[in-house]
This record gives sequence, C-alpha cells and structure tokens, in this order.
Amino acid sequence: MNLSNIKYAVAASALLFGATSCEDFLDRPGEDSYNTSTYYQTNDQLHSTSATIYNSPWYDFQRGFLDIGEVMSGNMNKTCAYQTFTVNGTDENLVNMSASLWSVNAYCNTLIKNVDELAGPATTEVVRKEVKGEALVWKAMAYFYLVRNFGGVPIIHNNTDMLASGNYNSVYRATKANVYQYIVNCLEKAIEWLPSKPSTAGRIDQYSAKGLLAKVYLAKAGVTGTLNKEDLQKAVEYATDVKNNSGRTLQPNYFELFRPLYNTCPESLIAWRWTVGADWTSQNSFQSDLAIGGFNEIGDIWGGWAGPSVDLIEAFGDSPLSASRMNADTRRKATCMMAGDVYEYFWEDYASTFSKGGFEMLDFVFNDDADVIASRNKMTGQGQTGINTGAQSVKHLVGDAFDHKDGTWGCGIAYDRMASALATHLLRLADVYLILAEAQALIDGKTTTNAEALDAFNKVHMRACPGAKEVESLTWAEVWKERRLELAYEGDRWYDFVRLAYYDEAAARAELASQKRGTIYGITDALKTYFKSGYQNWDVSNCGYDDKVDKSIDFNTISFELPFPDTDKLTNPHLSEEPVDQEVPSYN
Repeated sequence: MNLSNIKYAVAASALLFGATSCEDFLDRPGEDSYNTSTYYQTNDQLHSTSATIYNSPWYDFQRGFLDIGEVMSGNMNKTCAYQTFTVNGTDENLVNMSASLWSVNAYCNTLIKNVDELAGPATTEVVRKEVKGEALVWKAMAYFYLVRNFGGVPIIHNNTDMLASGNYNSVYRATKANVYQYIVNCLEKAIEWLPSKPSTAGRIDQYSAKGLLAKVYLAKAGVTGTLNKEDLQKAVEYATDVKNNSGRTLQPNYFELFRPLYNTCPESLIAWRWTVGADWTSQNSFQSDLAIGGFNEIGDIWGGWAGPSVDLIEAFGDSPLSASRMNADTRRKATCMMAGDVYEYFWEDYASTFSKGGFEMLDFVFNDDADVIASRNKMTGQGQTGINTGAQSVKHLVGDAFDHKDGTWGCGIAYDRMASALATHLLRLADVYLILAEAQALIDGKTTTNAEALDAFNKVHMRACPGAKEVESLTWAEVWKERRLELAYEGDRWYDFVRLAYYDEAAARAELASQKRGTIYGITDALKTYFKSGYQNWDVSNCGYDDKVDKSIDFNTISFELPFPDTDKLTNPHLSEEPVDQEVPSYN
C-alpha cells in the first residue's frame, strides 16, 4: 500500500456522510453538523460514527468483488484478464480493490482511536465497546480479503502512528501466518466487546464476529501446507456456537435473501449495507454491471456481457442446451436466469405485459412488438441476450424503480442512477453451517456422521432442494459443492480455491482445469427462434460448447496470489520482497 492509502486516515477522522437508508442506523448527519472534537459526546453519536464502515470505504471493491470471487473461480463468464488468469499490477479493478481494503483498515483504526480519545462522559462503556467491536470486525474482514488476495501483507495497526513515524512507505510484508493471527486477535477482542444481540437490525453483533472467526479458522487451518486440526476444531466450535446460541435462523425462501425487503433478515450476519443518498460511495451499483441493457427506466445498465458460466449452470444440474428447466435446486433460478424462468419479483408493475405473467428473459430480449415495448415504458433488451452461455445474472439485481421502492419486496427508498439500497451479504448463517460441516468432515477424514455437521448441512440443502432426502453420512466433496451452489455470485468461491491451495494445490488446479469457462456458439439464435415460435421450436443442432478460453490457460502455472498494484510497489519496494515473520500486535 502507498502513502495515499495510509493517509486515508486523515479523511477518516470524519467518518460521517449525509445519507438516507432502509436501515435506521445508517441515517447520519451531514458533515457540516459536527466536528471530531465535539461529536463523540452521546451514545447516539457514537453509534452513528460506525455507519460509514458498512458501505462507503468498500465501494471501490464492488467490481473486484465479482471479478476475483466469481470470474476467477469459474462461476462467471466475462471477457477479461480475471477469466484467463492474466491480471497484472495495472488492472483498474485490482488497484481499486486494494485501495478500498486499505481504506477500510484506515477508517477502522481511526474510529477506534477517536472513540478512545474523544468519547465524552455522557457515553457509556457498553456503547464505546460496541462501536469499537464493529470496527474490529470490519478491520478483520478487510485483512481477510487482503491475505487471501495478496498473501503476506503489511500489518498497519495504527495509521496515525505510522504517519507520525514517517515509515509508511517502508513497511514490510508480514507472513500469511502473521496476518491470520492478527485477524484472530482482532476478532477475539471484538467478541469480547460486542453485544450478543445487535443494538439495531443489520448491525454486527458478537455472533457476527464468531461466524467470521469460524471462517477464518477454516482458512487458517491449511496455511502452513498441512491441515491443522486444532484450527479446524476452533472452526467447528465457533460455528456450532453461532448455530445453537445466536438465535439466528435461515430465511425460509432462498430468493428472499436478495430482495431489499429482507436486507436485515436473521440469516445475514455481516453485510455491506448500502444507501441511496447524497454520498456517492454509499450505494450498491452492482445492477449496472450485471443486468441486460434496458433492464430499468434510468438507462444505467450495461452488464449483459457477463453472466453465469456454463460450468456453474451444469453444476446446478441444468443445461443451456435444454429448454426444460430442472428446478430441483431453487438456487439455480435465483442465480442463473434462463429461458422459461419467470420472475415475480422483477417488473411487478409490468407483469401483465409478459405472456407468462411475469418477467421472462426471452420475452424481454426478443419481443419487438412496438405496442408491448411502449407499454413497458420502452424498456427492452433490444434483441441482445448478452453473454453466450444461455443465462444471465440474477443476484444483486433489484429490477426497475417500482421493484426497488414500492414493490412487494421493495424497501421504500427510491432507486437512483447506479444506486440501490440492496444489501450485499458477506457472511450468512448458511455459510457458517457449511463451515461447520466442512471442518468436521476434514477432522473426521473427509467423511463424517457427526450429528451437528449433518444437521447443519441438511438445513442448507433442504431449503434449496425441498423434498430431497436428508443425508446420513457426509463427505467433504459434498460440502465443497454445496458451498459453490449456496454462495455462487456472492464473491466467495475463488477464496475457497485459495484456502484449498494452501494444503492441496494440485486438487485446486485440477478442478479449475476441468471447468467449462467458455461459451455456447449459436445459442442466441436458438433462443430467439424458440421465443419467436411461441416456445415450441427448440433447435440447438447448430449449437455447441466453445472451449477456446479453456485451452488458452495453463492451469499448471496460475498463481493463487494476485500481484500488488504497480503504483504501490513503486512507492514501497518492500512489497516486491518476501514476507518477514513479525511480532503480531493485539488490542488490550
């Protein structure tokens, strides 16, 4: 990281921006209504100081979140360097991702310092600790991304001290083991400080920190090259605690997790909680990068040229070359939009204009009837399906303006250009359940009959596949696949490969090499013919899988660590050196 990133601490001393939101705790006063020497005087003021860390400093990570988590992992097809593992240190999304993560760290460091030094006598110790605990969880999350993306990174425990020392451009990389220990130290203190229940819906609590710590221990277990059973047991213990004692429950219907109405549902443990307001960086902009052009009235959509990979579609048990949807796994429809799928939660105000009674991809893209297009406020896909995999993205989309604000699953807040208030879940209860199941399977030799592990797995699987038979014995491979299907498009899958590569790099490479990362030639014409025939003529005789992308990649040489941005390495040459074992700081 360079000086500009560390100096974010100076701007971070404010920590507040004017905004409105779906969640009360995100309502914050304008910058001109306080100063840092007088603002930390009441519990309400303390609570408002941490609101920014739930969105603004993370904003520039949004594109890297999917490019790394989904494109590199083979879940998402997008013509870019991430798909072919050719990312270099000048890549814009890499640079923005790195800067975002260091900015989060700076915000958190400064918030902790300000609470310790500026909180007035009218504030309570409980609230002071809660706010600092939130900051520590977000700090841990930032470092968790940093270590899994770059390997060993510098540990910046206090930005102010670093600036005062003049050493900001000469810090050394700590080892991965050091960084993981630092994350553990942060989360253990956060657990001590945080309440067992959130003070306001959507805020981080003690069980949020425990769930993240379980996930950290699962990754940390392999960092030395062989699995550490003590770390795996810690993962099981923390995940079991969350499962049995947090009071959290899975959302009954999977698709609801990704609708604004359920932003703060009990399943959500940690999330980016976006707003639509005066501060540009406080909003969710994913829809612009993922939806087909014309998807809403505002004209801020250009994401149709990326979408679910053929490999992901087939992992769900479906096929781009079939007109019949299997739908045995409800997560497929909530993730991959395919021919014949009808979405009652998109375009609710125009549902009657679709022949199937709700938004349907082919009708949207290929219906060229002028009267129909006019009745839809001239919103149309204009004959372009976008990516040629037979599917388009679903998660992170909110629909049109009505769906976001006034629809059945809306949040009552107006949509704006590249700005929705849909939460982005970074840790869900289902993830914690699968962490428990995977860690226990690894402890037991990759097959387990442990009752807690089976119960956790079955809860996740049965929600997704109603009517499926509960498993009575569970293998690591089953949990590994379940994680992919449960968390697809949630920016997580690449990091599963990273932690697998820690202790079994050959297995990680082999699975990546087996994927279908390419496209289906001829699929657009086949889909158009199918729609124009009234969904009768399904002819894929001229279609087939194009494996040119797959053949262009040497999976024996791909790296599981991304390069540092060139600008950072130029400023601090030590980033080009090997990590150095360091003393790991902690919080008193």
